[in-house]
Amino acid sequence: MTVVVVIAKECLPGRVKTRLSPPFSPAEAARLAQASLHDTFATVASLPASRRVLYFDGSHVPAAALSSGFEVLAQVGGGLDVRLAHLFDLLAEPTLLVGMDTPQLGATDVAAALESLTQGGDHEVDCWFGPAADGGFWALGMRDPRGDLVRGVPMSRDDTGARQLHRLEEAGLSVGTLPVLTDLDTVADAFLIAATAPDSRFAREFRRLTVGQPS
Repeated sequence: MTVVVVIAKECLPGRVKTRLSPPFSPAEAARLAQASLHDTFATVASLPASRRVLYFDGSHVPAAALSSGFEVLAQVGGGLDVRLAHLFDLLAEPTLLVGMDTPQLGATDVAAALESLTQGGDHEVDCWFGPAADGGFWALGMRDPRGDLVRGVPMSRDDTGARQLHRLEEAGLSVGTLPVLTDLDTVADAFLIAATAPDSRFAREFRRLTVGQPS
């Protein structure tokens, strides 16, 4: 059994994707975040996982998650490392965590991790790491989830990914690497992601909002 988790927060104006404002208004930035989250739900719903979980910070669970069969777990308080550690302490089966900021995510990007975590074998990999272009990470998988492997890792820094990878390797675990993906943080990121996945809901929303924007 393998669980795939999407960590997300409610897409409220002024609370998500604040670095997109300007040029976008807080409401428009929230619409882009919502589109990104919906693309992520669609991809995860297509994956061969035994459970799909939304690890959610917010009051109103997106209907797309419920219609796609996601279980919902409420995030605990604290920094991101604390919240991730709580999740990996809570789950017992092989777990792959992905964020909501990579709407270009496709099934092929996580295929190796899911195959390894699901099938195992004599040469199984203990953990899977998805590096982000900004130095963070967009995915983290563990065959035997352990919160101590995340707790205390400094988050939202350009060396977060390197520090998280070092923590895994320092524990003597074998780590497989997934493709590098761009997180949605800035307008430049948005242009790149929309070009990478032009048929995504995010790209369509981005094109609608950029009509008439200054170049």
